[in-house]
Amino acid sequence: MTDQTYCDRLVQDTPFLTGQGCLSEQQVDRIILQLNRYYPQILTNKEAEKFRNPKASLRVRLCDLLSHLQRSGERHCQEFYRALYIHAQPLHSRLPSRHALQNPECTELDWGSESRQLSDRDYKVLPGARRVLGFSPIIIDRHVSRYLLAFLADDLAAL
Repeated sequence: MTDQTYCDRLVQDTPFLTGQGCLSEQQVDRIILQLNRYYPQILTNKEAEKFRNPKASLRVRLCDLLSHLQRSGERHCQEFYRALYIHAQPLHSRLPSRHALQNPECTELDWGSESRQLSDRDYKVLPGARRVLGFSPIIIDRHVSRYLLAFLADDLAAL
């Protein structure tokens, strides 16, 4: 996994997010309302009104919002990504920072802000062990699902 923070990711993704036609006005409004209603400590009513002001262009409001979140800290940026995933999932999957996080030797599973990677080099087999079974909880939209991961020893003749 990478050491890239949500603030770092937001800096990297800002040009893509503010590009023409990436986010609709409706999507931006939904993201702002989520950050204001569910997380009033992220965006106050006054800030939400400022970022939803129809007198300013969508691009200017979005640039101002992203700059505000970057200055506010890691939790604010993380909640933005959560809201982006909920309201613009196809766009979320195309973010430049998501492509930078992917490793060709691993498979990345990502739901919202929770992310797990599976790699064939991450597990350990004890000497003499024929199978290693493990349960890995993965958070999917506030619910935890269990995935059974089974690994067989390389030498199948020894079974």
